[in-house]
Amino acid sequence: MTWNPFKKKEEAQTPVDQAAPQKNPSEGKGRPTPKMKKAQAAGIRPLVPADRKASAKAAKARMRERENAEYEAMQKGDINHMPKAERLPWRIYIRDYVDARINLGEWFIPVAFGILIVSMVVSSLFPNAWASLIMMIIMYGYLAAIIIDVWLMWRKLKPKLIAKYGEASVAKGSRSLTYAWSRSIQMRRWRLPKPRYPKRGHWPED
Repeated sequence: MTWNPFKKKEEAQTPVDQAAPQKNPSEGKGRPTPKMKKAQAAGIRPLVPADRKASAKAAKARMRERENAEYEAMQKGDINHMPKAERLPWRIYIRDYVDARINLGEWFIPVAFGILIVSMVVSSLFPNAWASLIMMIIMYGYLAAIIIDVWLMWRKLKPKLIAKYGEASVAKGSRSLTYAWSRSIQMRRWRLPKPRYPKRGHWPED
């Protein structure tokens, strides 16, 4: 074999497209086979349902059914099927405490309606400012009495809740004060959840 000094130069001038194709060592590794592709395609499921309207309608129907069941449970006094918030132990205690006492705010609606009717009659019979002023004083006096009554109720109820269920039962997020006064200004027969006892006087155990 004779040495050719121009051999390396000719190889260097050979076009790239004419060179032998180089095989990528990573080619073919980690890629699914045709059978694997079919299996993956068969296992794909759409994340979004095909019929969004039907899916939303079904979800609303389920929610409405659950709300109706919870409302019926509150009417019957069935604690086990009430909404989760109404099953909290300190809320049950608050309900029993409020239902056991006489609340001035319980008759707010009928008293306010009666004062309005009397005010209209008095104003028509005695068309002067004194009649309207007297009825207004009575109305605001009754509202002040309700506020004082709620304050006295909470003053006694709060330490009982803390002693039995801890500070969490009267924390701001628990809304126990709002829950207590809102129930106290409702007429007994209209309260939801329904009172557990038909008559007042059944105080919860400390």
